[in-house]
Amino acid sequence: MTYGNYPDLSKVKRVLVIKMRHHGDVLLASPLFSNLKKVIPDAQIDAFIYKDTLPMLQGHPAIAEYLLYDRDWKKQSFFKKASKELSLLKEIRSSGYDLAINLTEGDRGAIAALVSGSPIRVGFDPQKSGLLGKRKIYTHVVKVCPHPRHAVERQLDVLRRIGIFPEAEGRDLFLHVPDEAVKKAADLLEREEIRPGSYVLIHPASRWRFKCLSTPQIAQLLSRLHERDLRLVISSGPDSQEIAMVEEILSLAPNVPVYNSAGKLTLKELAAFIQNAKALICVDSVPLHIASALKTPVVVMFGPTSEQNWGPWMHPKARVVAQKFSCRPCYQDGCGGSKMSDCLFSIPIDAILSAFDDVVGSNEGVDQSLKLIR
Repeated sequence: MTYGNYPDLSKVKRVLVIKMRHHGDVLLASPLFSNLKKVIPDAQIDAFIYKDTLPMLQGHPAIAEYLLYDRDWKKQSFFKKASKELSLLKEIRSSGYDLAINLTEGDRGAIAALVSGSPIRVGFDPQKSGLLGKRKIYTHVVKVCPHPRHAVERQLDVLRRIGIFPEAEGRDLFLHVPDEAVKKAADLLEREEIRPGSYVLIHPASRWRFKCLSTPQIAQLLSRLHERDLRLVISSGPDSQEIAMVEEILSLAPNVPVYNSAGKLTLKELAAFIQNAKALICVDSVPLHIASALKTPVVVMFGPTSEQNWGPWMHPKARVVAQKFSCRPCYQDGCGGSKMSDCLFSIPIDAILSAFDDVVGSNEGVDQSLKLIR
């Protein structure tokens, strides 16, 4: 037994990395793949993720194959769902993995790691949650840091547990924006006579409404930005509630010209829109992490969630606007479970505009990523 009990990776020829989470979480795992490839360059590294999160890793140079779990299987009958899941597990079993890394806390990833038959299986300490005996699935258990820690570093702890210690410059995010997405974005903007680099992109929505500002706040923000003669583009995901939220915002600012792309873009096209923006203004959601990967200036508002865990990553042109309330981050779905968060609803528009001036103005290269306000 060696110090640290690190496994011998010299004979690892095939690796399975499991990340069964949402889009932003998957993108934040991209540095792990880069560092694995650097240490074991001849190994084939595969990713097991949800099908809808594929755009977050698709095109990553370190990843060879993608095994995809379709969440829509849950809508099918028990037998059809079970058949598809078993087929996927059989594929994992037959692939001959030498190393399985589970980056998620749920049982599905643990089962996949076990079924892989890999002699080296790495995962987070379940801390008595989930399947009975789940901890014994792993040959190397990763301790969970009890203090705030950015999600990127938390995932890189998995590599540290097996003796891989990433250098600072190797921890950046990676997102591939394909040429076809760039062209589609350029065509859409050209139709609206919007030049690349001339517009501010506002992404006010999230699948979790308690992470969002109120619609009157965003409408006021649009008006204030318009007063500065800035071209404005607004976006959202394809969810009907997000699209409805954008429509409500625009109805509250009827005299402000805004190109509404809500629900019309794929994730890769959204990335192209972010890449070409003068700046992005958003809440705690996947566009923030896309901006961090592409180094687009970004202003992000945080409320119940923690900017220490999920804030901008390795991005000097990013600013967080958050209230300095004693109760935040509370990790609750709004104040008292109301789905509405006072720490967001009380953010002054002037604070957002001040942060915007920071990222597009004279402070380029200055790391002021946290901007707490009273």
